[in-house]
Amino acid sequence: MNTHTRGSLTVLAAVGALVAVPTTAFAEVSPPGDIPDNQAFVVQTGPGYSLKTPEGWARTSKAAVQTFSDKYNSIQVLVTARKTAPAIASVRSKDIPLLKASVKGFKLGQVTKISRPAGQVILMTYRALSPPNAVTGKTITNDVERYVFWKKGKAAVLTLQGPQGSDNVDPWKLVSDSFKWTK
Repeated sequence: MNTHTRGSLTVLAAVGALVAVPTTAFAEVSPPGDIPDNQAFVVQTGPGYSLKTPEGWARTSKAAVQTFSDKYNSIQVLVTARKTAPAIASVRSKDIPLLKASVKGFKLGQVTKISRPAGQVILMTYRALSPPNAVTGKTITNDVERYVFWKKGKAAVLTLQGPQGSDNVDPWKLVSDSFKWTK
């Protein structure tokens, strides 16, 4: 074998080794609380509604509240009777004082009226402390989006939360857009 052939084989072996390097070395690494871009979602149903939640999240039910959670994130739905549609003024005068009194670390962001496929909703953003970790006792600050949907005397309060600064804009929009009244 001549020097030129030996050199060509060395180059081919080196290229082959580079091609064999797993691409996972370049995979996206999300900070804690970020829902991955490739997360699959499944339809869940509750009393009079359906919505999409991330596949594999734990589901718990307590009275009229359904909660879906995974690590640092949670989705909570509460359906109650409400005679009139919520308005920014009613949320400010009734809901915010209740949250200030019951949610640790409550810090109001904005209260706005927006459209979702299920209709007009009131969206409130705020920050809150998480419950203490069962092992460490530590809490973290969560970003919270709280949507109030209304239809024919019923309100559905959809609360989405994850660690402050998490990039969950797209997943939370997918969840809130997927909410549908079934009754």
